[in-house]
Amino acid sequence: MGFSSHLNCSRSFSCAIHPEMNDIRIEKLVLNICVGESGDRLTRAAKVLEQLTGQKPVFSRSRLTIRGFSIRRNEKISTHVTVRGEKAAEIIERGLRCKDFELSAKNFNNNGCFGFGITEHIDMGIKYDPATGIFGADFYVQLTRPGNRVCQRKRANAKIGCSHRVGREEAMEYFKTKFDGLVL
Repeated sequence: MGFSSHLNCSRSFSCAIHPEMNDIRIEKLVLNICVGESGDRLTRAAKVLEQLTGQKPVFSRSRLTIRGFSIRRNEKISTHVTVRGEKAAEIIERGLRCKDFELSAKNFNNNGCFGFGITEHIDMGIKYDPATGIFGADFYVQLTRPGNRVCQRKRANAKIGCSHRVGREEAMEYFKTKFDGLVL
């Protein structure tokens, strides 16, 4: 029983006492638009995210100076917003409609999360505004089961067993059933 046995965990049992603990749900959706420069384009991208979600977006700063892209360290280059609850499921649905509900298997990671991108935000039903322009957006969806807060809280935190974590195959199955999607 070595270290590799912890990496290859599978759901070997089912929770018969509380079956609702097995239900997979969307913990959060992170929408990101990276412009690569600060200024007017970044504020317009933030307006687009605010129109999509109804929430105020946050600006992200660059970590390094990259001369080839003329990016300086700590310069605001992207904007993102985190959406939770039913609103997240609705926005994911609108984003997947742009992709025809098809995702590659490479879009899913081993932690039960998946991500995809769209090239034009106007495909999601927002009216085109020439002053704003057209932006692409990255979607990142994190899936969990109830009880995940146990490993995230500050006081009395604990580990979550392998059988309770959401795996890659379970995330793909959730995507197929919840959104009637197709994994290529």
